[in-house]
Amino acid sequence: MTSNSSSSLILCRGAIVTLGLFCTLALNGCKKPAENTSQSIVTVEAQHPQRGDISEHIMADATLSPLAQAAISPKITAPVRTFYVQRGSRVKAGQLLAVLENRDLSAQVLDNQGQYTAAQAAYTMQTKAQVPEDYAKAELDVAQADAQLQLQREIASSRKNLFEQGAIAGRDYDTAVASLAQAQAAYDTARNHLNSLTSVSKAASMQQAQGQLSSARGRYEAAEAQVLYSQIHSPISGVVTDRPLFPGETATTGTPLVTVMDTSSLLAKVHLSQIVAQRLTLGDNASVTIPGVDEPITGSVALISPALDPGSTTVEVWLKVDNRAGKYKAGTPVRVSIVGRTLPDTIKIPLEAVITAEDGGKSVFVVNSDSTAHKVAVQLGITDGEDVQVTQGLNGSETVITNGAYGLDDGTKVTIGEPGAEGDEK
Repeated sequence: MTSNSSSSLILCRGAIVTLGLFCTLALNGCKKPAENTSQSIVTVEAQHPQRGDISEHIMADATLSPLAQAAISPKITAPVRTFYVQRGSRVKAGQLLAVLENRDLSAQVLDNQGQYTAAQAAYTMQTKAQVPEDYAKAELDVAQADAQLQLQREIASSRKNLFEQGAIAGRDYDTAVASLAQAQAAYDTARNHLNSLTSVSKAASMQQAQGQLSSARGRYEAAEAQVLYSQIHSPISGVVTDRPLFPGETATTGTPLVTVMDTSSLLAKVHLSQIVAQRLTLGDNASVTIPGVDEPITGSVALISPALDPGSTTVEVWLKVDNRAGKYKAGTPVRVSIVGRTLPDTIKIPLEAVITAEDGGKSVFVVNSDSTAHKVAVQLGITDGEDVQVTQGLNGSETVITNGAYGLDDGTKVTIGEPGAEGDEK
């Protein structure tokens, strides 16, 4: 009886210990889900959409270009005799920049100038002396031939009468007729020569003289042009940005000798879609963000290309930036923002609130009354670089997550605060 009672007592104590251990494990298991529930709450930033006006800001990347640029190449190949400018020199349009070796060209100018002077003298002699003299001599020959012809006609007529009266022999009459025929031929020859001088030869002689003079003048002017080509002038006002050679080195045709840029204004050239470009007008305001410059500088739309770029089917738009102080450099990559149209009374949210899917779809997360985040598809309109217009998907009363929505699952419990605050509480 005593042995059985002891065994029962030991079994009861074992059961109690086992039951206690089970309860302890059960209690510990019940606490764990509570801890997981508290950890699944995500802290985010959120706000209500704003309602008001929004101005479109068209953003694009560009590179600053000079207002005008001239890479000046010589037309002749010759050594550089003298440079009158250095890199950084400010020059005016027409200013002499350099002179190439040109002594041989100057000698050719003198030679051709002499030939041209001689041609002028020959032209004067031919047009004012020789041709008039030839014409006057031809007229005199015609007059003499005509007088001789009239004389021979009278002699032939007189001898004819005498022959008919039997006063002279027939031989004398035949001689008079032969002389008349010779006089007629001489007259005809003189007249034809005069007619040729009048209608053809005089004009041809004048043209020949003019042609010889023009040819000599052309050679002279060509030699002068070669000398001028050896003098390098700037076609624009600006700053010398490149001068690769030194005096004595040979400048070759087609290779830039001096580069001049007009950087008084700079151009930021961007390519925009046709739809966007159609909303712009000349003079629209813009801002340009330059690396190393604290504040964006102002600019304006100076050109909207009238034709599409055949390669990209985009429209080239130029923004003009004042640079008379010379602070900014051509070739600098910049970020531009062009102010376009303004829409009144719109629903707008911060750009960072928008989530873009792989297929390009846009969505935002809104916080419901039960503190859960739900994804809502939206359609967007214009943006000013900070906010974006929402055309469909929101009515303005929602609470939109603006920070912390990245990687968030639909239905996640959230609390509104600063992201990462729950980590600080731990």
